[in-house]
Amino acid sequence: MTARAVVPPVACVGEPRLTAGFAEFGRLDLRAHEMVHGPISPMEPSHLLRLAEGIQLKGKGGAGFPFARKLRAVLESCERQDLPPVVVVNATEGEPASWKDKVILTRAPHLILDGAALAAFALDAEEIVLCVADDLVGRDSLMEALGERRMPVPTSVVTVPHRFISGEGGALVNGINGLPHIPPGTKKRSSDSGVSNLPTLLSNAETYSQLAVAARLGPYEYAALGTDDEPGTVLLSVTGAAKRHAVVECAAGTPLREILELCEVPDGPGILTGGYHGKWITREAAEKAEVSRKGLAAVGGTLGAGIIVPLANDTCPLGEAAQVVRYLAGESAGQCGPCKRGLPDLARAVDLAVSGSAPVEVVRAAAGDVKGRGACSHPDGTSRFALSAMEVFADDLKKHTTGEGCGRRVKGMMGLPGAPDPDPQKLVLDWSRCDGHGLCAHVVPDFIRLDQNGYPAFPPTPVPTWLREGASKAVKVCPELALRLTKA
Repeated sequence: MTARAVVPPVACVGEPRLTAGFAEFGRLDLRAHEMVHGPISPMEPSHLLRLAEGIQLKGKGGAGFPFARKLRAVLESCERQDLPPVVVVNATEGEPASWKDKVILTRAPHLILDGAALAAFALDAEEIVLCVADDLVGRDSLMEALGERRMPVPTSVVTVPHRFISGEGGALVNGINGLPHIPPGTKKRSSDSGVSNLPTLLSNAETYSQLAVAARLGPYEYAALGTDDEPGTVLLSVTGAAKRHAVVECAAGTPLREILELCEVPDGPGILTGGYHGKWITREAAEKAEVSRKGLAAVGGTLGAGIIVPLANDTCPLGEAAQVVRYLAGESAGQCGPCKRGLPDLARAVDLAVSGSAPVEVVRAAAGDVKGRGACSHPDGTSRFALSAMEVFADDLKKHTTGEGCGRRVKGMMGLPGAPDPDPQKLVLDWSRCDGHGLCAHVVPDFIRLDQNGYPAFPPTPVPTWLREGASKAVKVCPELALRLTKA
């Protein structure tokens, strides 16, 4: 199967912009791209700044930082340090549920290159670096597009590990610089020192594509779609329980229910908005929501990275959420306490709450321990996701506190990478043998703790695959042979 074949279909509500020409050409080579979008001219720094400010362009990777502020910060840093900048395009899209940047890579790569070229010309940049994930989706398309045109400065394509944290700005800069591809230990601005220690403009693929569209249309025509606060269009990755998985382009302010109807989303207990660092909303809230940062925030959601993952009624929503928290804990860079120890503790707390073995306050406490304390935003985003699930699925949580659960099995609708665990296993303790030596808790502290009496305590849920090796070691070191792994 080719890289293009795995990308989901594209749909549009209203006038297409980023997806213009897809129906006629499929993938737009340079000739088709120029036929659909027309010519583009370089801009001086002041003109590009006015354009970015005029269309209120914000980053489309999740954080929503104003692009004009990034641009101005790089310009000021270059002048202050008397150094040339580097332009970096983040097309890694490491979140499993997100596909929008891959759609642009595989079908409209010249829009990305146009936006990067505009920024590079305005900044008089040293080079352009295009970053894609090592799953290689879209890389061949991007290389083909580069072969069809001349860029204003030397341009390279860099592959980075296809991991959740790969798209974090500091991790991306580290990887390009040949360092371990993890966030730096301290937060620093790439606009001051990024790639090769030069001022660096870093934004995601859709952001540069939107800039290219706006440069052709101008701020007034660009703002003909969207809202006063958020002009233009939005790309959404819709997966989960939707019968039609798709990347959908729509004007900001479009009712979310139109997107759900288009993708044939059935009734369900909740919808994840913004991605794995996002928030859950109820189906009732979704009926009132608009697709925009302001519109989704008004109902308790978030636009984030443009991800919409609805759940169906026949799956356990808390179990689905618990799987994601375990995955996010496993995606930690493992270099700071809130990630290395705090996220596994949060995953354990969620497992305990879902199994009915602990109250929701345990989850709130574990989330509070990591919030605002990490080297990057990963702990904050993970705690936000977990707390949102506890709130939106509160009625289900009450059923789980009885120990009987909601009666629904976890179907795996969250788009997590890899196949479901073919052989789920859980730990079982023979209380007639256990003498409370505590060795097991020292071997795998992320899953086994000692209770107030010094005896091992752990969730009755399956052992996460990334902790399976540690659990096996715990079984082997038990001097009384009280601990064993059994089929879940």
